[in-house]
Amino acid sequence: MRRTTFAPAALLTLVLAGCGTQAGSDGSGGSDKVSPSPPTSSSSPSSPSSSCTPASELNASDSGDTVCLAVGGTIRVALDGTKSRPWKPVTTEGTGLEATNSGIVLLPGDANAAYQAVSAGTVRLTSSRPLCATETGKVSCKGIQDWSVTVVVTSA
Repeated sequence: MRRTTFAPAALLTLVLAGCGTQAGSDGSGGSDKVSPSPPTSSSSPSSPSSSCTPASELNASDSGDTVCLAVGGTIRVALDGTKSRPWKPVTTEGTGLEATNSGIVLLPGDANAAYQAVSAGTVRLTSSRPLCATETGKVSCKGIQDWSVTVVVTSA
């Protein structure tokens, strides 16, 4: 009778196959579980998209979207993070929006912002946060969850 055993390479393959399979959250950002970033929009801030959705509020699940806003309108961003996985402040690239008072109290890890549409143009809003919580004495990773939304500001 012949006796067989798992080769070390086969065992290593099985062990590594289980890595990175942690359950994700709904994308709202309030969980310490990992959820992959949706693919980002192929539109650049300098080329307005003809297919955009009107919006006045954005959150983590809107990443990769292109939204429309008429001049005079306001758009608010609310990225709910955690103390161990904080969102960086929202940044802008492009023309058409001006920062305004978001009127929201920030909790540790959140990134909130508000913008007034002042002229026709296209603006890319971006933020990011660590994929893994950073805690002393625990396994960590260097992954980043990116968030971006393209806002097309149209003249009324």
